[in-house]
Amino acid sequence: MNRKKFIESHGATCKNWYWSWSFINESERFIIFGAWDRWNDGKSALILAEKWMITGKGKKASGYSQSREHVRLIQEENYRLMTFPMKYSEELHGEDESGPGKIGKFNPVLSEKKLFRRGSEWYAEDPDAVQRLAEELPSKKKYTEGTAFQISVNAFERSVEARQACIRIHGCSCVVCGFNFGDRFGELGEGFIHVHHLLPLAGITGEYEIDPKTDLVPVCPNCHAMLHRKRDSTMEIEELKYILSS
Repeated sequence: MNRKKFIESHGATCKNWYWSWSFINESERFIIFGAWDRWNDGKSALILAEKWMITGKGKKASGYSQSREHVRLIQEENYRLMTFPMKYSEELHGEDESGPGKIGKFNPVLSEKKLFRRGSEWYAEDPDAVQRLAEELPSKKKYTEGTAFQISVNAFERSVEARQACIRIHGCSCVVCGFNFGDRFGELGEGFIHVHHLLPLAGITGEYEIDPKTDLVPVCPNCHAMLHRKRDSTMEIEELKYILSS
């Protein structure tokens, strides 16, 4: 199955099959983005960046405006976001260098994601990055996560139980700024919080045992985004606290 047939099998289409990397199913209200392995760190995938607006030859990239509109539909009109893995090809583009990269091959599997914006970039992340407060779990129990598995790129297994245990142990207030969604939004926000890995999974090879008491902390989405603002490293909790208090 080629890419066009795969996208059409899900009822989606685009303006041009040569340069598009995002697609729309208007009747079912979802957007499909191809996610290159080159910009996937195992936790999130970069699907759009403002720098992709201009090609290496200084021309406007053909697919950018379409993809930007698709992002707007997700952000403002509650379209769902789906992605499928693509392999970045080192071969040169065509003469117009359309799009951010040439597709080497792809995996015809759709996964539902959540959209997050960081500065001038948009990322697709797993929905389970945010967990609600769940049933009580033994605080001394350890959970294994971080085992690499193959899709078309390496991603990482994440233990939902470990996240739930972290929230049970540490609560739902951000360890950086103290924000609590339940206090601010009442029942709607009860139990809503991100969980941050003090040891990033993307830098781990193989399995390791994780202790939700010492290896995980609850953080609000804003502070979580700032902790990962530097793409080449993760900021320390105390460093972000210092910046916030300055």
